[in-house]
Amino acid sequence: MGNPKSVFAHHVVGNTAAYTQTSWEEDIFLAKEAGIDAFALNVAAHTDYNAKQIANAYFIAERVDFKLFFSFDYAAQGLWEASAVIALLQQYENSPAQFKVNNASLVSTFEGPERSDDWRAIRAAVPIFFLPDWTSVGPDGFRTSKLDVTDGAFSWDAWPQGARDKTDDSDKAWKSCVGSKAYMMPVSPWFYANLPGKNYTWRGDDLWHQRWQQVLEIQPDFVEIVTWNDYGESHYIGPITAASGIPDGAHRYVDNMPHDGWRTLLPYYISAYKSGRAPPTVTSDKLHIWYRLSPASAGSNNGTVGNAPWEPPIDANAVVQDKVFFSALVKSASLVTVQIGNNDVENFQISSSGVFHASTPFSGRTGPVKVTVLRDGQVVVPEVTGAAIVASPADGSTNYNAWVGGSA
Repeated sequence: MGNPKSVFAHHVVGNTAAYTQTSWEEDIFLAKEAGIDAFALNVAAHTDYNAKQIANAYFIAERVDFKLFFSFDYAAQGLWEASAVIALLQQYENSPAQFKVNNASLVSTFEGPERSDDWRAIRAAVPIFFLPDWTSVGPDGFRTSKLDVTDGAFSWDAWPQGARDKTDDSDKAWKSCVGSKAYMMPVSPWFYANLPGKNYTWRGDDLWHQRWQQVLEIQPDFVEIVTWNDYGESHYIGPITAASGIPDGAHRYVDNMPHDGWRTLLPYYISAYKSGRAPPTVTSDKLHIWYRLSPASAGSNNGTVGNAPWEPPIDANAVVQDKVFFSALVKSASLVTVQIGNNDVENFQISSSGVFHASTPFSGRTGPVKVTVLRDGQVVVPEVTGAAIVASPADGSTNYNAWVGGSA
């Protein structure tokens, strides 16, 4: 495979009904600023506004030298017909914005293994480099019955099960499964949904930092960030704007809960991934912080459980940790100070250049969170002040989403 390693962000077109071309321009600018190479456009079947918003996205991407590719969603609105897939791929295959691998359009999916045979006809009609997410069949099922119709695999297994951290075991299994073919690795910061038919959480906490360290170890052919704008599942790294398609029922846990700060260290993480395991030179000190806004047990869980319905259920409050998490990117030895409310300031000494990640428990402390980076007694990253941690949520219900902030 001749293409260099690349990083994508999963962009749900189903959440863009209110987008203008300016909305796409703003998203693409932020993605480019973060070092993201392309958006994987999640497109559901039988959706009226697909055509308009796909055209808007490609129009802007062509103007600003950004790339896009399709991720056909077989779960959101039913199964795609092969003829519809072919028509869409042929419509955009010659766009300058189309991301290509070996001169073929990169294509992915969200599920759809039951229609895997369709892709033989699709491949015959249009040149594609096909990396589907058929995670539901598992690596063994993929290897025995699906591998031959693909150019590799994309895994959606981005979160840990239960009260534990995510390991890279699933990535190793998928990479072994595809052998010499390509592996696209998922990286996600969080997961919490409280919507009709979907009310569960997986552990986020240290996940954003840990997954990028695992990317450096696994060295996949591609990385896909899950997601740019899936607000209902709380793993958005894009902005919340007036045009954001926040699902009914999700405003309670998404409004005033920005995640932009998770993009702060992305240029460094992406550069490190592309250059191999050797860390790149740090040219600018940066900082980002994230945490929930109250102790998990301080409010009602509103029926939220830990783990997805197909996994053993566990108390959601046992899954998440009542901590403030932060990562500092520093040019040399530094000091990070953390203060919650008017409580004592905690000091974290950093001995060398690179990314330093740590956390501190709530331990009953409430108030705004203030984090600063100093070197030789001088402030090198101005104070990042985060929303106040409260003893109990105002509406009585625990919000398992994260508040995220970052330095400029």
